[in-house]
Amino acid sequence: MSADGEVSLSSVRSLMSVFCFVFRRYALSAFAFGVALIIGAPAMADGDIYVHAGANFKPMTIAVTPFAGEQAGDKISGVIASDFARSIFLLPLNSASFPETISNPDAAPNLDAWKTAAAQFVLTGRVLHQDAGRVTAQFRLWDTATGEQVAGQQYSTEAANARRVSHMIADAVFSRVTGEKGFFDSRIVFVDETGPKEKRHKRLAVMDMDGANVKYLDGGKELVVTPRFSPSAQQVAYMSFGDGDPKVTLLNLDTGQRESVGNFPGMTFAPRFSPDGQQIVLSLSDGASTNLYSMDLRSRATTRLTEGSAIDTSPTYSPDGSQIAFESDRGGSQQIYVMSAGGGAAKRISFGEGHYSTPVWSPRGDLIAFTRIKGGSFGIGVMKPDGSGERILVEGFHNEGPTFAPNGLYLMFFRDAGGAGGAKLYMTDIFGHAEFLVPTPNYGSDPSWGPLMQ
Repeated sequence: MSADGEVSLSSVRSLMSVFCFVFRRYALSAFAFGVALIIGAPAMADGDIYVHAGANFKPMTIAVTPFAGEQAGDKISGVIASDFARSIFLLPLNSASFPETISNPDAAPNLDAWKTAAAQFVLTGRVLHQDAGRVTAQFRLWDTATGEQVAGQQYSTEAANARRVSHMIADAVFSRVTGEKGFFDSRIVFVDETGPKEKRHKRLAVMDMDGANVKYLDGGKELVVTPRFSPSAQQVAYMSFGDGDPKVTLLNLDTGQRESVGNFPGMTFAPRFSPDGQQIVLSLSDGASTNLYSMDLRSRATTRLTEGSAIDTSPTYSPDGSQIAFESDRGGSQQIYVMSAGGGAAKRISFGEGHYSTPVWSPRGDLIAFTRIKGGSFGIGVMKPDGSGERILVEGFHNEGPTFAPNGLYLMFFRDAGGAGGAKLYMTDIFGHAEFLVPTPNYGSDPSWGPLMQ
């Protein structure tokens, strides 16, 4: 690497071939919330789901009314409405169609009027400033069909965390309506990219799932790629190009401490944590071949998982930790394989036309997402772990690097439209109903979706 951080084109063949094969193209502190159920919300009955997250559905319409309580109320309700607009399963109504102004969020709204305005649900709430340092937010969810309050809760936290309360309320409403876990109160680690295309400057960054609260995690002195969140969201593993061979590095988000993963003789890359966060699996390039290794992060004991002259990379654990999906050219072209987490025989699961790469296992265990390259077109798709049911969700010039939301219903990926521009982050649902740009300050790539915040 040159002094300005640019990767030299005279690097060894294994470095360039593997890097192209893999990807072509602050710290978080826990804080406590006070949570209380608002009386009047009945318990959710078994099967009482309003919209099923399936291939065939119609989104439920919801009116997110301005929360009472000065300027903070408008901000919180605005973030909630924006979350719902990205959810695909909930459709927030335009405030211009609201039939009334909610002056008392404790009283039932005129649900007949809201029903006439096409609202199936009405969300009301308030924000209270208990003192200079704390804020309390309350919400009530009303069903216009039954005329009943179907959910209600209160959150109390430090004033600086008020925006996160919005995501928590959105998650609670999303779960009540769909029966699925929420995903709004989560974060994304990604690679922030600036500078001209031929000399791009890349550094680690983390943000809320909607693109807010961007924080940079390094000084930008090293080129970094493929960051991956740990299951606890306390660590990030990534590949860094520093002195010597490129290597997998661990970053502790609480302390800022960094350390290399192992003392391997060659280049290490494509890291991924096990579901319990105690193991990490990665690729090691040694000469012309690349194999998979796992490492126990407590004892630092390593296990070689694959052997041969092929390039095996992009490993990803199943949610129960028993299997690993990965990409390999052992059959002559990039395809996806599945094997035991302890290594051994691998079974090929991708058989469509083109090359398959960057597999990632859904937290639900039901799907593996991937990138498919066919005739110059890059598609993001999903298939079942046995290879059946393949579906391409988005396709175009250059889409790559899918990552699942913590509830397994959404994917984020990056797209480079070519030309003088750069990559941007996008999200879609696993049925391909809609697609949204995820705003970042600059160009962005290599997203990794973390778990729900604790």
